[in-house]
Amino acid sequence: MSDSILAAIIAATATLSASLLQLRFSIARELAARSQSPGSRKKSRAPFVVLFVMVGASAVGGFALSQWLTENERAAHGTIEHELRERVEEARRSESQLEITRASERAEVEKSVLNKLGIDGVVVMTMVGPCRPALVVSAPGTTAPPGVTAETAPQPTPSCTETEASTVALCAMIPTNATVSEVQLFARPTDSDTPWSDSQNRMTAGRESGQARFAEKYTETPDDRLGSKQVCQGFTHWATDRGRVARMTVRYTLKE
Repeated sequence: MSDSILAAIIAATATLSASLLQLRFSIARELAARSQSPGSRKKSRAPFVVLFVMVGASAVGGFALSQWLTENERAAHGTIEHELRERVEEARRSESQLEITRASERAEVEKSVLNKLGIDGVVVMTMVGPCRPALVVSAPGTTAPPGVTAETAPQPTPSCTETEASTVALCAMIPTNATVSEVQLFARPTDSDTPWSDSQNRMTAGRESGQARFAEKYTETPDDRLGSKQVCQGFTHWATDRGRVARMTVRYTLKE
C-alpha cells in the first residue's frame, strides 16, 4: 500500500471516529430528551440528520481525497516512467552513434595501414636449391676409345635444362579492392650477402639471368574465404652449382 493511500485512510478513519463520537453524544442527548416532553422529541431529530450528513460527507471526502492522491501518484509515476524511457532511448542512441564512430575510425585506420603497406610493398621470398640433373648411362655395347680407360676417361659435367628444372611460385596476399602498381623481381645466390637493392640482383620478368628466369607475367587469383587475392609469379632455376634466393615485392593502390 502506498503512502498516499495510507494517509487518505488515516484521515478518513479520524473523521469517521470523530463523527461516531458526536453520534454517541447525540444519542445520549436524545435519550435524555425522550425522558422529557413529547414535543422535545421532534426537535431532537435534527442532530441525527446533521450527524448522518457529516458521516456521509466524511466518507465521500475520504474517498475523494484517496482518489486525488492516487491520481497524483499515478501522474508522478507516469512522469518518472516517461523520463526513464527517454533516458534509455538517449542511451541507446548514444551507444549506436558510438558504435558507428568506432566502426568508422577502425575502417579509417585499416585503410591507412593498407595504404602504407601498398606503398612499402608486400615482400615474399623463397629459396631454391641447385638443380639435380638426371644420370647419364652409357648405352650397352659401347666401348671406350683406344687408350682410354674408365679411370682416365673424363667424367661428363652434369647439367640441367630449363625444362628439367622445377618451377616455384612466389605469391603475395593483397586486398581484393587493390590494383597492382608494380612488381619488382630479385634473385641472388644463397651464399651471397649483397643488398637486394644492388642492380645485379634485379631481374626482369621473362628474361633469363644466371640460369634462372621469372615468368613473363604475374597472375591474380581471388581468395573469397579471406576477402583478398593472391599475386603470384613463377620462378625457374636450373643451375647445378649453387642454389638461389628469389624475392618479389608487390606494390599496390587501393580503389576509392
